[in-house]
Amino acid sequence: MVIRGRAPLRVSFGGGGTDVSPFCENQGGAIIGSTINKYAYCSIVPREDDQIIVHSLDYDMTIKYNTNENFVYDGKLDLVKAAMKEMKIRQGCEVFLQCDAPPGSGLGTSSAVMVSLLVAMARWKGVEMDAYRLADLAYQVEREDLKIDGGYQDQYASTFGGFNFIEFHGRNQVVVNPLRIKKDIYHELQYNLLLCYTGKVHVSANIIQDQVKNYEVRDSFEAMCEVKALAYAMKDELLKGNLNSFGRLLNYGWESKKRMSSKITNPQVDELYEEAMKAGALGGKLLGAGGGGYLLVYCPYNVKHKVAARLEALGGQLTDWVFELRGAQTWIVDEDRWDYRNVKVHLPDRDYVFPV
Repeated sequence: MVIRGRAPLRVSFGGGGTDVSPFCENQGGAIIGSTINKYAYCSIVPREDDQIIVHSLDYDMTIKYNTNENFVYDGKLDLVKAAMKEMKIRQGCEVFLQCDAPPGSGLGTSSAVMVSLLVAMARWKGVEMDAYRLADLAYQVEREDLKIDGGYQDQYASTFGGFNFIEFHGRNQVVVNPLRIKKDIYHELQYNLLLCYTGKVHVSANIIQDQVKNYEVRDSFEAMCEVKALAYAMKDELLKGNLNSFGRLLNYGWESKKRMSSKITNPQVDELYEEAMKAGALGGKLLGAGGGGYLLVYCPYNVKHKVAARLEALGGQLTDWVFELRGAQTWIVDEDRWDYRNVKVHLPDRDYVFPV
């Protein structure tokens, strides 16, 4: 038996950074975004002994524990240790982790990994958790137990999935508002968006620490307020289907967000963005805290090919993707049923066996 968990990665359109303390507690934060068809996966294979073996397929790393030992957070797959401690895993197992994007990509990878871990472990143990409980637990383990700096949005976005307008007022005061967007609108939005990997990952904790430090700086604080207000405006334009206006608001939001910290952008990103705008893009932004990773760009359909060519000429890597409307999922695989090592096909006159 294999228990699998899958959690989608997310793109944030507006409001990023307003979900971080102390702004969200004092002023209230708001973010609009969606999940995409890039995922974090967790697979759990129960064992009969007390050994816990964790494999990171992305890093080709394997670590081993005993169910009786105390987990030490030493930077080696600590997300798994913290999730196991929280879920009180006492049985031996093998855990396999894989993610469709690297850490620091701006797509909320670490939180998606945590959500996939928790939803798979909950399925294994028969623990019922609704989406709010799962997202809050993921936040607690990642932000409080492991002391990883960041906001609230990633855990909730990955858990709930789809288009959401999320409001934040601190711990246990998060409200997820699913957006009922017509198919024609979100299909056209997807067609007009480019997702470009800049080739450089960022350390989001450093950027977030700088943003928190700048909370008392007037211009930075005003920029956070603007970013929050723009999230509300973007929600309205998206629901109405005013996509070119939505694209221009992306640009306003990016200009405001850069004032929140000097570490949010860099010369390479600035060049990619400026050249995209010259080629006809209406707006865009770096995803996540900033500093690198994925650049999201909105282009009217008649100039999309020009913008794409310019980004690629400057070294950007365009990524195929679609919106994912589902959130965290889990399922169980019967290994015997899916054993392809000896496939037998029955035809009316004879049986054929195809060893693999």
